[in-house]
Amino acid sequence: MNLYDFTVADREGKPISLADYKGKVLLIVNTATKCGLTPQYEGLQKLYETHHAKGFEILDFPCNQFGGQAPGSAEEIAEFCTINFHTTFPQFAKIDVNGDKAAPLFVYLKNQAEETEDEGAAALKERLKGFSSFTGAKDIKWNFSKFLVNRDGKVEAWFFPTYNPEKLSSVIERLL
Repeated sequence: MNLYDFTVADREGKPISLADYKGKVLLIVNTATKCGLTPQYEGLQKLYETHHAKGFEILDFPCNQFGGQAPGSAEEIAEFCTINFHTTFPQFAKIDVNGDKAAPLFVYLKNQAEETEDEGAAALKERLKGFSSFTGAKDIKWNFSKFLVNRDGKVEAWFFPTYNPEKLSSVIERLL
């Protein structure tokens, strides 16, 4: 099985084959609209504007699994992102990323790379103690975890939620 074997639901619930993204560099992110990291949408949009014409896509998967921070319907989430952050990258149906109901795509992604932490990781982990049960090595710790996928569908890296999207620009440029 590889990345292009997965089918996901767009925000209207229609099936989308990830094979549609063959040959593109992808950043796959679980997001939330009511999270302390929600301002990362701004950095994600900047990445998208900078690299999209060269074959870069961001795939946005809202996730309400962490403190209920992605409430609302798909339409409400899309409207929030468009109005507040002017996002233009594809947004998909709300999903779970951990546990028994985890989306198969995210189960796959987590098994393809080790998580890369940044200077904000320790502080977020400390704040999550006792709040989140997702502490295992292959658990997504919070919203805004980022998976970078090369043009061949190989997961190059898994970035911790606090990792600033704009720091990824040079890595994306190398993959393009």
